[in-house]
Amino acid sequence: MLSRTSIRPFLAVAVGLLALVPAGGCGTKKKPALTIKQRLEKAEKEKSPDRQAAELLKVAKLQFAKNQESEAKETAARAIEKLKGEGEATKFAPQLIDAGVFLASINDRKPAREALAMAVGLIDGIDDPVRKAQLYADAGAAYKANTDSSEAKATLQKAAEAAAGADERFRAEALAAVALGYTRSGLASAAADVLDKLLGAAGNLTEPRAKAEALAAAAGVQVQTGKKKEATKLLEEAETAAKSVERAESRAYALLAVATATQATGETKKALALLKEAEKAADKVPEPSSQKKAVDKVRAVIADLEKKAKK
Repeated sequence: MLSRTSIRPFLAVAVGLLALVPAGGCGTKKKPALTIKQRLEKAEKEKSPDRQAAELLKVAKLQFAKNQESEAKETAARAIEKLKGEGEATKFAPQLIDAGVFLASINDRKPAREALAMAVGLIDGIDDPVRKAQLYADAGAAYKANTDSSEAKATLQKAAEAAAGADERFRAEALAAVALGYTRSGLASAAADVLDKLLGAAGNLTEPRAKAEALAAAAGVQVQTGKKKEATKLLEEAETAAKSVERAESRAYALLAVATATQATGETKKALALLKEAEKAADKVPEPSSQKKAVDKVRAVIADLEKKAKK
């Protein structure tokens, strides 16, 4: 998703040196991993309901990975309960969407639907049209993942309407989020109006990262609607814009967006090359936590593409 402040981030994991220390040496002892019970207790100690919910969802995902399906559902339900009180919509809604996506992924459809309905209700009250469009788009894609196609279409339409009300300076960002929502939902054929508006807005962009991400989002819609030639042309422009970004963090995310859209055209080799460039840029991000986010995100996409390429 695009960002007006061009933020978002990642870092390489430190290599363990313990194995190099001789027996009886003074190597650093690795802390034992927390148990599920300890993780649950730690989640409850978070200072705000949205942070408690976020940590509980992490535990639920871990439980499911350990084949503890009923416990995972129970923990996800606890996370949703945390978000039923008073709180900031822009913080609560993303957590509810995350819960909906997770529950949909494990085929727990009714609570997934309920979480997404709660999220949309909160999003309705958000004033910022860009953030509103972004969250509606995420919720729409989550509804589609839960096989609620009619709700997905209705929510994506809300996203498009919110984007149309955004200030001209930020309209391309909002429209790109909506376009991505349609492509993630496999509903690109319904995004013709959004695509036209996005291309018009992207043409007025001068900031290279914003331009690269907007064009990549537009290319994603064109790929799904069978317009590969047009998509390839847009991606050429997007790549040029991404490679002209000077700030390491912004360059990494711009290249990541272009690589993801490139992969959708079937150009896996080129997508991986772009991702390697994105990884190099992410490694140069000076702020540690931002570097870690960027590196982790890029590497996760690289791993996914390499896995798919082997099939």
